Amino acid sequence: MASADIRMETLTPPSTGTPDKLVAHQTAAKKSRRNIWIAITTLISIAAIVGIVIAVLISQKVIRVGSSSSSSAVSGPAATSQAAEATGGSGSGSGDGSSPAPSKTDSSNPASNTSSGSKPTKSSSPDDEEEEPEEEPEVVCPSPSDIPKASKGTIYDPTSWYTLEGFNCTFTTSTIGSLPLIGLNSSYSNTARANPNVPPLTKPWGSYVTRPARGVNLGGWLSLEPFITPSLFDYPKSASIYDEYGLTLHLGPEKAAKVLEEHYATFVTESDFAQIAAAGLDHIRIPFSYWAVETYPDDPYVPQISWRYLLRGIEWARKYGLRIKLDLHGLPGSQNSWNHSGRQGKVNWLTGPDGAVNAERSLKIHDKLSKFFAQDRYKNIIAFYGLANEPGRDHDINALIQWTQSAYKIVKDNGIDASQVMSDALRGLGEWHGRMTGLGDSMVLDGHEYVIFDNALLSKTHSEKIDFACKVWVEQITGSMNTATGFGPTMVGEWSQADTDCTLHLNGISNGARWTGTFFNGSPACPTGDKQCSCELANADPKDMSPEYKLFLKTWAEAQMDAFEKSWGWFYWTWKTESAPLWSYKAGLEGGIMPKIAYERDWHCDKPIPSFGKLSEIL
Repeated sequence: MASADIRMETLTPPSTGTPDKLVAHQTAAKKSRRNIWIAITTLISIAAIVGIVIAVLISQKVIRVGSSSSSSAVSGPAATSQAAEATGGSGSGSGDGSSPAPSKTDSSNPASNTSSGSKPTKSSSPDDEEEEPEEEPEVVCPSPSDIPKASKGTIYDPTSWYTLEGFNCTFTTSTIGSLPLIGLNSSYSNTARANPNVPPLTKPWGSYVTRPARGVNLGGWLSLEPFITPSLFDYPKSASIYDEYGLTLHLGPEKAAKVLEEHYATFVTESDFAQIAAAGLDHIRIPFSYWAVETYPDDPYVPQISWRYLLRGIEWARKYGLRIKLDLHGLPGSQNSWNHSGRQGKVNWLTGPDGAVNAERSLKIHDKLSKFFAQDRYKNIIAFYGLANEPGRDHDINALIQWTQSAYKIVKDNGIDASQVMSDALRGLGEWHGRMTGLGDSMVLDGHEYVIFDNALLSKTHSEKIDFACKVWVEQITGSMNTATGFGPTMVGEWSQADTDCTLHLNGISNGARWTGTFFNGSPACPTGDKQCSCELANADPKDMSPEYKLFLKTWAEAQMDAFEKSWGWFYWTWKTESAPLWSYKAGLEGGIMPKIAYERDWHCDKPIPSFGKLSEIL
């Protein structure tokens, strides 16, 4: 436009004999029009530039438009944010500690992490219309010099952590229920769903009677078990290391902390949560022990490091739409004297010289846990709250009921809405008919169903085991689910594909197997009951198993799934192991002895039991 105006000015007007005044007037008019065009052009150019700048700022999220479902710091039980109420997904509030709760910072931005597993299936349901939270901005993690002297080297010091992956590295000493708010992002989203058959975390699950849970345990992760991770217990027998107590005592505080945190950080990763969801599972039971919360004089256990990994695990479950069953697996004093309670040997909980003291300690543990998990942050994801894993059969049942009632009241009064879970205490489901009544769906009875720890069941043939699951277990479960004949709400918190007890250390360090008669010098319990019994096939890698044995194992797993879905659902024991494929859902998937998708199965109990050809009953 400007160049055209210049050309117009240099043209010589035609000679018409017009007076000079008229020529001057025409020239002035042309200059006026030129100035107007210049002004208009300038304004249009400025507007275009401003529009481009605004668009860039919006695309970079410097300027935000519309509403947001992000939350500020994690909330306390009574501090419900307007944002959380509006979205049903995020919560806000502050801790009760002396320093600020974590800000919106995350050293690794786990929300954007990728993994080798599949992400949960998304659907176009209106349930998924909730907005994602704001991205956590980048952060410069503190250096050791930034940490107050009193917190250096403690669980609050992120510069001392083994890894920052998936953790918010903001330094904070804030607590809720006296438990640390460490490693958590300030915002979170509940929009994910584990698979198209279940609701997203923003929506209620509905009835577990009509939609049973399909889940796995993360056993051997935050509570050690020698048969799951034998490498951690690879010591000469003379070292007398049989359990986590002996291991941490042997290693000493500093080395134990280093060894166990490396295990926590590497044994279960975000990829596992992605794979669990991709397998059609929708719940995870996370066993952890009291030393995640507190330790006592003379305890050698590593204090509280596992707490941070428990919180990270819950957040990864949230990312993939997986609901959580909390499981207090080891209680002060040992509730059953088995290695997975922390200390093998004698029961010193409820009974024993310190039984009363340790029973009271465990109630205080639940007071802290329930205050922490009553935050709005956890209301949509924690579906079940377990009180005590497998109290031993030797406990007086009335004392056990009294303790359970006390724990139930503490947890309920602190604001936990999730159904609480009590063990059948290895007494069988039928023992609980008429006990702990009047609680409705707020209390669920948990049975752990195996055929391998009872010689009479272990000695059954392959087909007889399947028949037992489809008939006897179904009868027991349906009886337990009916308050006229049983307790009422019932679930199966543990079961396994294993058909023998041949796995190394399953019965304790170097204790042998019932199957071969090497468990405390017993008689062989395989179907022939003689020296022919062998563990060769049971301990094989799935790729080396015969087609007949693989068919049995898959059918055996599907029979149990079918039977246990007559209850509120099931949790397989366990997701992964170092070298025990018949106890690893993950290995079963990889070896073709588990259904690829938990809710898409080839066999159910209404079908005839298939032929397993020439499959030996003694291997």
